[in-house]
Amino acid sequence: MSILKGVTALTAVLAVPAVAQDFAVQEGDIDIGGQEYSPYLHQSYPDQVLFGDTHLHTSYSTDAGMVGNRLGPDDALRFAKGEQVIASSGLPARLIRPLDFLVVADHSENLGLAPMIEESNPKLLRDPRGKELHDLVQAGNGWEAYQIWKTFGSRNEDPVPDPELQALMWNRTIDYVDRHNQPGVFTAFHGFEWTSTPDLRNLHRVVIFRDDAEAARKVIPFTSFDSQDPQDLWEYLAMYEETTGGSALAIPHNGNLSQGLMFAVETFSGEALDADYAERRQRWEPIYEVTQTKGDGEAHPMLSTNDEFADYYTWDKGDFGLNPKTPEMLPHEYARSALQLGLQLEGQLGVNPFKFGMIGSTDIHTSLATTREENFFGKFVGAEPASEDRYSDPVSQDLRPDGDGSLNVFAWESTASGLAAVWAEENTRAAIWDAMARKEVYATTGTRIRVRVFAGWDFEADEVQRPDFARVGYQRGVPMGGDLSAAPEGMAPRFMVRALRDPDGANLERIQIIKGWLDTRGELQERIYDIAVSDDRKIGEDGRATMPVGSTVNVYNGTYTNTIGNALLGAYWEDPDFDPSLRAVYYVRVLEIPTPTWIAHDAQVFGERDAPPEARREHQERAYTSPIWYTP
Repeated sequence: MSILKGVTALTAVLAVPAVAQDFAVQEGDIDIGGQEYSPYLHQSYPDQVLFGDTHLHTSYSTDAGMVGNRLGPDDALRFAKGEQVIASSGLPARLIRPLDFLVVADHSENLGLAPMIEESNPKLLRDPRGKELHDLVQAGNGWEAYQIWKTFGSRNEDPVPDPELQALMWNRTIDYVDRHNQPGVFTAFHGFEWTSTPDLRNLHRVVIFRDDAEAARKVIPFTSFDSQDPQDLWEYLAMYEETTGGSALAIPHNGNLSQGLMFAVETFSGEALDADYAERRQRWEPIYEVTQTKGDGEAHPMLSTNDEFADYYTWDKGDFGLNPKTPEMLPHEYARSALQLGLQLEGQLGVNPFKFGMIGSTDIHTSLATTREENFFGKFVGAEPASEDRYSDPVSQDLRPDGDGSLNVFAWESTASGLAAVWAEENTRAAIWDAMARKEVYATTGTRIRVRVFAGWDFEADEVQRPDFARVGYQRGVPMGGDLSAAPEGMAPRFMVRALRDPDGANLERIQIIKGWLDTRGELQERIYDIAVSDDRKIGEDGRATMPVGSTVNVYNGTYTNTIGNALLGAYWEDPDFDPSLRAVYYVRVLEIPTPTWIAHDAQVFGERDAPPEARREHQERAYTSPIWYTP
């Protein structure tokens, strides 16, 4: 495919009659059953990409509201819709463009505790522990109150076990969400975060309901105080669907803080995986949050030693401050290795438990879904731009009695990530949720790159250049999230990929296809293929482009230019190493040219402050599509 560096606009001037003429359609003018002129009358495939955040916290999350976040769900939704909002630190904030959808995913554990304390809620004050926390906050000892609450949580003990309070704040959240939901314009989902953290290992999931307020009110959120086992969460989701007739799914967070539990080869209770487990995990967890502010979870450099782009915001010190990381945990924490592991388990169980699509989201606790580097308001209120602790605010602290600080993770190590991109027919709860369920979604690290990929058996090289290439892709192939099987004799999978830069962002540097497969010895393999590169660089016979794109970044003033890279990249690619007898999985990674990070932008606004020398000041943002699987 030809690679374009610019866009030429053509303007057509149409002659219009000075006086409009009346007309009418007569019955005899209609040829029933004849050929229809308009080719779009029966078009039903997804034709738009929508960008949103499925993982945003407000003051209704105790670890946000109890530590300074004053913005509730209403503020978060107004901000996502493009309105200016005053941050908790006092700075005005606004997005460059509104999001298309948002999930207010507040922690279900003691949902809305901070607002209830602020309003001196009578129901809360009737609970002894609730009154103790309330009185401490009102006396100006909010941090002490939060530490007491955390101590209960670390024992997995509910400090305020009152379902009436849970229902009260859940219904308030539902009211805000429904008020802001505008089908066709902006979608607000009902949802929450289940915060399982056994031994401080992250197994969190965001739950998203497809349905309206009436269905969502029939349940209250499931909490980790109810259970820390993901299989019990799936039982809750099944109960919800049976009770309401609605639909729900759960999205696991990036597994880099799970200590190998996220994609373990045994259940939470230590039993071997079986086909029933695999089927239920596929059913309830069709997609995975591969990137967010707490690091990127696509690949690890120790696992993908031939991938020069793998070490991207790698968080691999340990969990939330109690247990250090060990190498054998890594394959069970990162998306690429988990996708390969799923192929191996499918051969053993008959079902792939790790057959997931990929999205990004923020996990931001400021109520402000900011993912652009020059507009990043931090993960927590303590790291907002006006804060003295902008860089030193601890995201995770070394909590070991004899800890040496090596498990500390600070705000300067965070990335302004990410976004969930969804290919849907319309901007509604049903259409977006259905796209998630069928995995026709992709992740970005905060940029709004448009990416589309189709795989099939009989695509031709020039078809990727067709203006209707998506129609061809759906007619004769499968999109991201799809499946190929029964390879025709002598044929290999053929891919059509197109990527367009963020209109307010950086040019594109390359498109890659990442392939994982199970070889004839039953061992897992991976390989990276560059299929399109910018600036007339060459792809070698080994499928890689070794010449770097260069950089225009000025880290001292936080700027770059689009004088390198390409606005549009696309490619047709046929797997040169395909073996029809072997299971395989493919996904697309798109890389932008180097751009400044939020650390570099801060230096431009505030002057060089106390960000350490090792803090990233330049990086390459990226997108990861949901995979396409081949099963013999």
